[in-house]
Amino acid sequence: MVTVAWYSAANIHQLIWPNDAYSSYAKRYLLPMLLEGVQPYVANVQTELMIVTVDGIPLPLTINEAEYTNSYVCSPYTHYVSYAEEELIMLQRPRLEKVLALLLRGIGWCLRRIHFNRVVQINNWLVSTNLYPQLTAAQVEAVHRAVQARYPKHVLIWRSLNEVTTPIVQTTLQRLGCRLIPSRQVYLFDHQTGVTSRTRWVIKRDRRLIDSGVYEVVEPEQIQESDIPRIAELYRMLYIDKYSAHNPQFTEGFFRLALRERLLHMYGLRREGRLDAVLGFFGRDAVMTTPLFGYDTSLPAETGLYRMLSVLLIELSEKRGQLLHESSGVGQFKRNRGAYGALEVSAVYDRGGSRAIRAGWGLLEQLLYRIGVPLIRKLKL
Repeated sequence: MVTVAWYSAANIHQLIWPNDAYSSYAKRYLLPMLLEGVQPYVANVQTELMIVTVDGIPLPLTINEAEYTNSYVCSPYTHYVSYAEEELIMLQRPRLEKVLALLLRGIGWCLRRIHFNRVVQINNWLVSTNLYPQLTAAQVEAVHRAVQARYPKHVLIWRSLNEVTTPIVQTTLQRLGCRLIPSRQVYLFDHQTGVTSRTRWVIKRDRRLIDSGVYEVVEPEQIQESDIPRIAELYRMLYIDKYSAHNPQFTEGFFRLALRERLLHMYGLRREGRLDAVLGFFGRDAVMTTPLFGYDTSLPAETGLYRMLSVLLIELSEKRGQLLHESSGVGQFKRNRGAYGALEVSAVYDRGGSRAIRAGWGLLEQLLYRIGVPLIRKLKL
């Protein structure tokens, strides 16, 4: 028998955390947010956070009713409407951008009227890429059915799925009647297949920027509490100011927690005592990903901060023997260094929703497969 249990701030003291690396990580990460709330750590997320355990394995749940200005990590409306409209500029086709913008605004108006954000998201760590613990098909099914029974009028969402890193979760949820809604194109780097003579040359060229000695590589043990404000600033410069305010707005409190509890392996580039670039990754089994990435965007591009951070990540993934999940964006840059694209989907169970909700998700599914995915592949985004 697979067992499922529920925990909130009111009864979390009853949870006996398993003595393994994953559960220890989950406790250090989730317990402060559960007890203090999410916003002290992610400023643009309002949500109810709970923990569900399956055979003792803890998974975070976020429960929402509306919150249409939330970051996309907690708001499907933000992901598929607000953020999508911002990213139309990447198409570099003004007429097409105007047509799609009007289409998105019309869809957005309809989705808000049908309570599109009434959702429960399972295994939601409030980062762009959720890595999954090792779950059997039976465990996935047990969690899914338990959440469905507890929240019968909510849409259930499992984010960050793809055929490479989460095949069991994805196929199980599809069998249970979930729609596989395209989310984005992500890039994966595998040392077994990604290193060719061409990519090796590009990586070595990037490595020479580090070897020049202009910047000192700062390892996790050298990151100090006093670096936290600068880390938050570098992340904001890239992900919030340059890209989008819809990205999760991690606070200094989040980075302080990550440093204190070693939730992220943080590396930086320091010059003359000033931290100008930083990355922070975590790994789960055979995969690693990087929710923290930032650099001083006011410095000239020729400085090569992004290139240096990228080559550091590639070297770290090789050293750790893990597949590198590089999330989305700058596709050509990542392909030039050996990464390959994979379609990321969200498994969406909308059968408990109203007829309007099911129609809304069905329309979104059709538009994404007929327009969105072909555009992503044609333009190699």
